[in-house]
Amino acid sequence: MDYGIRGRTAIICAASQGLGKGCAMALAREGVDVVINARGAEALHATADEIRAATGVKVTAIAGDITAMEGRAALLAACPNPDILVNNAGGPPIGDFRDWDEAMWQKAVNDNMITPIMLIRAVVDGMIERRFGRIVNITSRSVKAPLAHLGLSNGARAGLTGFVAGLARQVAKHNVTINNLLPGPFATQRQTDGLHKLAAKAGQDYDTFARAQMAAVPANRFGTPEEFGQACVFLCGAGAGFIVGQNLLIDGGAVNLSM
Repeated sequence: MDYGIRGRTAIICAASQGLGKGCAMALAREGVDVVINARGAEALHATADEIRAATGVKVTAIAGDITAMEGRAALLAACPNPDILVNNAGGPPIGDFRDWDEAMWQKAVNDNMITPIMLIRAVVDGMIERRFGRIVNITSRSVKAPLAHLGLSNGARAGLTGFVAGLARQVAKHNVTINNLLPGPFATQRQTDGLHKLAAKAGQDYDTFARAQMAAVPANRFGTPEEFGQACVFLCGAGAGFIVGQNLLIDGGAVNLSM
C-alpha cells in the first residue's frame, strides 16, 4: 500500500530501539528520510546503519537527550522543517506513589509532557505553512486505563493528551494532524525491565510472571515494534488527514472499552 509520503522527512525521537525504532524503520520503508534521536550514540548509529541498509533512505542520527533543551536544539538544527514528528521518550519509573518525590514528578512531567509540547511548538507552524504535517505522540494505554504502578506516567501523559485534544482541532484545517498511539504490552527492553521489577515484588520468577501477563492479553502475546511501526505509518499517511486528535490503543485487546 502506498501511503503517499515517499520523499517526506520525519523526526523520530528515542529511536535507537523499541517502539521508536519500529516507527523509524516502518517510515523509512515507505521512502521517508528519517532523522533519529537517542541518548546512546553507539546504539543510535547502529540503528541508523541498519535502517540505511534495509531501505536506502537518508538517515541522520543525532545523539542527545531529547528531554533537555540542548538535545532538542541539536535535533531541530539538523531538521528544522520535518513533515512528520514522532514524539517518544522513555517512560518514568514504575512503583508506589509514596516513593515519588517532587523532583521525580517534575522530571516525569518534563520528559513526557513538556518535551513533546516543545517539539510540537517548534515544528507545527512550518507544517501549517506547507499544508502538510503529521504528528504522532507515543503515550500509553494507561491514559485510558490508568495502572497504579504507572502513576508518574498516568499523570504526565494525561496532561499531554489533554493539550493535544485542543491543539489538534485548531490545526486540522491546515492538513496537519496530531494523534496519539497508546501501546500496551510490547516486547521491548522497557517492558522486560518493568516485568522483572513487578515479578520481584510479587515474589515470582520472571518467566512464570511474564507468561501470566501474556496470557492476560486477549491476543495471547505481546506486541512487536514492527507492528507498532505500521500503525504509526498509517497515521502519518497522506490519506489520514481526517483522523484528528485520536488516542489509538494498540494493546492486543488488553483494555476493554465499549465506547
